[in-house]
Amino acid sequence: MQIINTALPGVLIIEPKVFGDQRGFFMETWNQANYAAAGIPDTFVQDNLSLSKKGTLRGLHFQKPNAQGKLVYVLQGEVFDVAVDIRHGSPTFGQSVSIVLSADNKRQLYIPPGFAHGFCVTSETALFAYKCTDKYNPRAEASVLWNDPALNIEWPIDNPELSTKDIQGIRLADLPVDRLPRYQS
Repeated sequence: MQIINTALPGVLIIEPKVFGDQRGFFMETWNQANYAAAGIPDTFVQDNLSLSKKGTLRGLHFQKPNAQGKLVYVLQGEVFDVAVDIRHGSPTFGQSVSIVLSADNKRQLYIPPGFAHGFCVTSETALFAYKCTDKYNPRAEASVLWNDPALNIEWPIDNPELSTKDIQGIRLADLPVDRLPRYQS
């Protein structure tokens, strides 16, 4: 497994070892000891799976309390995936990292607690899997506006299909400080 650091400390790209032959391939999508040795010591408590059609954008989601770290990857199709540092006091506050995740490249992205996360489907459909470090808490969930101009995210689509929650997302600058996770060095 290869770990690639990103511009946001703690956000990691993981390239698992893939063993393939004429029959197909095998890879580990999670191994506690190996990922801990690579700098991801988290305990994951919930696995989620979503199926979305082309043009769907989900995000930018976060929870406080019950902040969730996530290990995300695509089982079918392709997505443009984004992590945004929303930790109040962080030297990289408001900065983002984006990556294409696909069934073909088999990459994973680790997003620590304290970051907002979202993705946009760029293939006909995408089957998106993610492991979470805390349970889903609908009362703690919030959504940063996907096209907040201050974030300067270059999404591959102009008019995505959005949920009501994501249409009503809040610009990062308009979120009350007590609603944001705190940066701890």
